[in-house]
Amino acid sequence: MLRLHTLAPRRCRGLAGGLLGATLKWSLGVLVYGIIMMRWLGIDHGSRRIGLAVGDTAGGIATPLEVLPADPVEHVLRRIVELAGQYQAAGAVVGWPLNMDGTEGPQARLARDMALRLRQAAPTLDVRLWDERLSSFQADQDLAGHLTRAQKKARQDAVAAAVMLQDFLARGGPDAATTPDAPPPTKD
Repeated sequence: MLRLHTLAPRRCRGLAGGLLGATLKWSLGVLVYGIIMMRWLGIDHGSRRIGLAVGDTAGGIATPLEVLPADPVEHVLRRIVELAGQYQAAGAVVGWPLNMDGTEGPQARLARDMALRLRQAAPTLDVRLWDERLSSFQADQDLAGHLTRAQKKARQDAVAAAVMLQDFLARGGPDAATTPDAPPPTKD
């Protein structure tokens, strides 16, 4: 049975506001102006820090959230599950740093392991992998000249997660992404 309820106290404006009266929520998405919007978390997995971002399929805009220390992993997984609930996320996409030839190296295998652990920790969350080559480079470019070195270091991983998540949303989202249990890519 389909359940509808209001997601937030704000009202829709314009024609859709008159027709809908409020933002309507389904179990995996929110209907806004006739478009189903699903929120996703972006995860930039690193060996020292993990950057987190949130975005939605309707607007394709991703926002950096926070940076967590990578250890202990149990705390990271718990925080990601908390954020998924807080933002009513339909899924989480883990940045997958493939080699430049498209194969899976050691860091990509660690990201895949993280995605598998997240899927075990949150079985109802749709967990995907997304090729994030050069997302940290793009984050550096986005932050250049705006912050001090210390500020940039503190935000870089969350911005990299937002860059990766925005790319994921712009290029088809979950339909174009890999699941963590799919076989790794091989060299052609």
